[in-house]
Amino acid sequence: MATATIPGPRMPRAMQTLGWTSRPLPFVERAHAAFGDVFRIKIGRDTFVVLADPADVKQVFTGDPAVYHAGEANIILLPFLGHKSVLLLDDAAHLSQRKLLLPPFHGGKMRRHVGLMREIAEREIAGWPTGVPFAVQPRMQALTLEVIMRIVFGVDEGDPRLARLRTRLTHFLETTATPREMRRLLVNGPIRAERRRIFASLLDPVDAVIAEVIADHRRRDDLADRDDVLSMLLLARHDDGSPMDDAELRDELVTLLVAGHETTATALAWAVERLTRHRAALERLTEEARAGGEEYVDAVIRETLRLRPVLPFVGRRLTQPQTIGGIAMPAGTKVAPSIHLVHRRGDLYPEPMAFRPERWLGVRTNPYTFLPFGGGVRRCLGASFAETELRAVLGVLVSQVRLAPSQPANEHVGRRVITLVPDRGGEVVATRVAPDVAMPSAA
Repeated sequence: MATATIPGPRMPRAMQTLGWTSRPLPFVERAHAAFGDVFRIKIGRDTFVVLADPADVKQVFTGDPAVYHAGEANIILLPFLGHKSVLLLDDAAHLSQRKLLLPPFHGGKMRRHVGLMREIAEREIAGWPTGVPFAVQPRMQALTLEVIMRIVFGVDEGDPRLARLRTRLTHFLETTATPREMRRLLVNGPIRAERRRIFASLLDPVDAVIAEVIADHRRRDDLADRDDVLSMLLLARHDDGSPMDDAELRDELVTLLVAGHETTATALAWAVERLTRHRAALERLTEEARAGGEEYVDAVIRETLRLRPVLPFVGRRLTQPQTIGGIAMPAGTKVAPSIHLVHRRGDLYPEPMAFRPERWLGVRTNPYTFLPFGGGVRRCLGASFAETELRAVLGVLVSQVRLAPSQPANEHVGRRVITLVPDRGGEVVATRVAPDVAMPSAA
């Protein structure tokens, strides 16, 4: 069966693309309601088969990675991440690179950084305005960028490169997120864009300062005593005993930047947006934070990621014919397990549209019904990093400020490149917590 015979909207490709770019979630929700748990959509030059049944998600996540290629599905990122990025690799090359990257992101290692995460959050939140509306999203972007520069890139406070790195990374991240640059990418296609280096003016200044940081780390004699990710990667070895070269390190550092900056900032903005409209949840989180607990903040994080996932889909490209959901699909089919649709199934989550962190208390997650970080051998390497950062920042947030929404209405889901963001940036009004109420900083 060709993908053309899989049910889906009949409107022209251009109309489907417009529907997706303007109102992505209502577009896929209507298609799901009309065609069921397996349906076809046409976006830009691509055709995707969307999957909304957890059984089909499990098949994709547990299937042979040689059949379900993710690197090919991420090819749009090639001009920015480079050929050696773990996100763009498949088969043995992917497993080899992932093996090198996993140890620095182990949960235990991430917990060592909580004190620094809290310190960065305290400094950022202390500068927030009070009594006037402001958008949380850009503030969280500044915060998460600082975390990545310090913990991933390993640039210490006082290093003269820190300000230069901050300026260049901010310019790169902000510029590549503009509609103009995205149109350039779509018009040229990722392979041609990378070959012709159409983003050189943005990437070259970033690459230059990253090369300086790598070179400085290579000269250090205390790498084994450091716990930043770059130091650990410099000590890592391939199976043949060889170290990572500078091109590998550059591509993985940019990958961690792109994958961990916008996504975590967006998750934090959505957590604030949801909490400020659910006062009981915000008050319970505040009380737990004062007591030093973590159970409820973890529930808030899960419920935020369930109801407002940062990414709507996970992508795979079939290298061999497969039957999924009872439908035969040829090699070359791009399948897209839908995080958004699975997370809102009423048969999995009673009152699926309600923000209820309590639903997660004492509950273990199922990787095929809760998939904000993807799944299988392609599950996000930085999941533990992101969860640790979310936990640390939210704890500081409720200890330093009281937040209220600037407007009573919920914020709609907007788009920032491929991420799903609050359309007003999570706009709030803040007031300071009295010093005798605030919690002491964590060491």
